[in-house]
Amino acid sequence: MDIDDISHVTVLGAGSMGHGIAEVTALAGYDVVMRDIEEDIVQDGYDSIRWSLEKLSEKGLVDQDPDEVMGRISTAVDLAEAVADADLVIEAAPEQMSIKKDVFGDLAEHAPADAILASNTSSLSITEIASVTDDPSRVVGMHYFNPPVKMDLVEVIYGDETSDETAEAAYAFVESCGKTPIYVRKDVNGFVVNSVLGPFGDEAAWMVSEGVATVEQADAAMVHQRGYPMGPFELSDMTGIDIGYHVRKEAGKPIPPVVQEKVDAEELGQKTGKGYYDYEDGDGTTYEPGDGEGFDTLRVEARIVNEAAKLVGDDVATPDAIDTGMRLGTGFPEGPCRRADKMGLDTVLDKLRTLHEETGENRYEPADYLVELVEAGKTGEDAGEGFYSYGGGDGERTYHTIEHSLSDEGLLEITLDRPERLNALNGDLMDEVMHLLDSTPQDDVRAVTFEGTGGKAFSAGADITGFSGIEPHEKGVTEFFEAVANYPRPTLAKIDGYCLGGGNELALACDLRIATEDSEFGFPEINLGLIPGGGGTQRAIRMLSDARAKELVFRGHRIDAELAEEWGLINRAVDDDEFDDVVAEYVDDLVSGPPIALQKAKQVMNAGRDQDLSAGLELEAQAFGLLLGTEDMQEGAAAFMEKRDAEFEGK
Repeated sequence: MDIDDISHVTVLGAGSMGHGIAEVTALAGYDVVMRDIEEDIVQDGYDSIRWSLEKLSEKGLVDQDPDEVMGRISTAVDLAEAVADADLVIEAAPEQMSIKKDVFGDLAEHAPADAILASNTSSLSITEIASVTDDPSRVVGMHYFNPPVKMDLVEVIYGDETSDETAEAAYAFVESCGKTPIYVRKDVNGFVVNSVLGPFGDEAAWMVSEGVATVEQADAAMVHQRGYPMGPFELSDMTGIDIGYHVRKEAGKPIPPVVQEKVDAEELGQKTGKGYYDYEDGDGTTYEPGDGEGFDTLRVEARIVNEAAKLVGDDVATPDAIDTGMRLGTGFPEGPCRRADKMGLDTVLDKLRTLHEETGENRYEPADYLVELVEAGKTGEDAGEGFYSYGGGDGERTYHTIEHSLSDEGLLEITLDRPERLNALNGDLMDEVMHLLDSTPQDDVRAVTFEGTGGKAFSAGADITGFSGIEPHEKGVTEFFEAVANYPRPTLAKIDGYCLGGGNELALACDLRIATEDSEFGFPEINLGLIPGGGGTQRAIRMLSDARAKELVFRGHRIDAELAEEWGLINRAVDDDEFDDVVAEYVDDLVSGPPIALQKAKQVMNAGRDQDLSAGLELEAQAFGLLLGTEDMQEGAAAFMEKRDAEFEGK
């Protein structure tokens, strides 16, 4: 089975995960059969899909008619009927191995012989599930995260006998649905995300149990010092303390006393009204930013990194897959492999060894792969290589927050690739853009475009969590925006969605800006007690009237693309359907234009803008005189006389 062969999909289960997967699949254009064991359950799931689609449509988050999407979904109770024409079956039954085996045993009998059989299990063995089928090579794990409509990540898991063709088709299917897949190449307990996330709560619980930290201290430190979206105890209360308890129990891992106490008292978190925090008679979480002082965050993060290193060393997943999974699946501010490279793998290893020697606990035993990296001198970013390569020597740098390509025509396309954060700017992204601009030979570049991935934002601003623990003077913000503004080739911002704060400043640092009509612009920093810090105040006041620039900055409100064009903030606001064509017209003019003349025009206009007219005219005259002697000028004149398109070579 190949992705091109998949058109009919059956989802087994109409509960929260099942109907969510069915909705995502139908939105992607596939015909879907949603089946459950009782008609009432199926109908409830069907009604939930309609409700969700109508809400998404009202909010402008989907541009498809809900009735058209619902028209691609049919329902069934009879299993044989539901899977008769299926190219792909996705099972989303309750998380019990006996139930999974019953379902897959029936699938072996009733599903087409070439259909892919996938399980949405979050923790059960794909290999064991596949053991009851006639052909385990066509069984694969497809672990969606809850809720599937909102969560972008899907783990694609190999069982022991899953074929590459099956896994690759599942991976491509996930991509076709607009989701982000990662490969889990071995059937390990917890797969990738749950394996790496485990120590986040587990180690904090041991520290509280030992009396070396409090619940509030742990949560405050991990959120306000290290930038995690939630503290470990706050997260446990939200998901249910009993959930983590049973996962540890089934895996045969020791239970921290503080966890056992909560389970024994049936204080399981938000669902019972009380857990580590009181949600019934209290205010819920009670930690404050300053409460984290003195908490040993490295003890928690070293274990997270160690778990990631085990997966990499055992060929379960790549560092990039792990980091993508943790960012998209858990909201980590950055992946643990990337963070470890920043901290220094030797620092992480020293911490683990110290804890292992002091306690003798197996959970601190360093992963073989981590030891290998450190002993090879690959200790992270400062060494030029760790989990990733950082361009040391003649090596190429691995980028984590941007995608890029350079065409034969000289178009350097840069895509901000942090969709889980609406492409918000952080230190890594700014550093990677500067490195790319600096390391790409300028003679190979005719023009540069910037855009955001994910379909929701160009960039929604600066990622506050990405700057946790960093002093303001260390951010290098001005350097980044100046590198873009002063790049000698024309730059164009392709804006589709939110263009706010630092994202708006990046767009203003570009020479040209084209936006879809649904895009929004603004400087919301004032609502945080800040002002634009990347040249926004200065570029806006030079580009707009004083009143309009000050309105943007002072009020912190958003304006739409039509008003932005009227004010002169952008060049064009165009309909979605016209966006790519209009951008292509601009880009064609830039890459086919005379490189030297475009470079000089940019320099003269940028420098002359801040000087009086006579000085600006002098700069213009000097550039004009220089250009008269170029081969490009001679080619341009000849082409004009011969009524043909000029072919400029930058000479």
